[in-house]
Amino acid sequence: MIKAVNLRQGAVIIYNGQLHEVVEAQHYKPGKGGAFVRSKLRNLATGAMMSETLRPDETFEDAFIEQKQMQYLYKDGLGYCFMDEVTYEQIHVNEKIASLSAEYLKENMIVSMRLHDGQILGIDPPIHVILQVVETDPGFKGDTVSGATKPATLETGKVVKVPLFVESGQLVKVDTRTGEYIERA
Repeated sequence: MIKAVNLRQGAVIIYNGQLHEVVEAQHYKPGKGGAFVRSKLRNLATGAMMSETLRPDETFEDAFIEQKQMQYLYKDGLGYCFMDEVTYEQIHVNEKIASLSAEYLKENMIVSMRLHDGQILGIDPPIHVILQVVETDPGFKGDTVSGATKPATLETGKVVKVPLFVESGQLVKVDTRTGEYIERA
């Protein structure tokens, strides 16, 4: 059991009978009245966000989330196919669950899959991925404004802002948490 005052970002709790991830939790102690915890929770089944004001002594069941290393194989009509690296068992994940990570997935990439009681909650790609630029406008000589960027389409279909010197065919490193360009690879 976990008290509301101890909630931290990223924790997964059972609230109203469903799994919720704590997106934000702040403890407030106003000058007048009792303390409270203002929190934002995301329902892991529906993806809906909700704001809740909780008493600090309220308790919630802490959900155990298993992390499993899986290898991404391919996408087909059933969804995204992953293989367990230990048992070589293949599983398909529907597009709804994989949609947030899909724009970073390359064949044979190792990802971390979050599971609760055998149910897949989400897929976490590596923090940094190296992808090839498929299409981007050319940078022109004289475009020297510091920090100038242009859109670039990557091999997975993701569009990121890159500096003017990046050209089609080059490899770039992208942060999967923010979706931003880091550097050329």
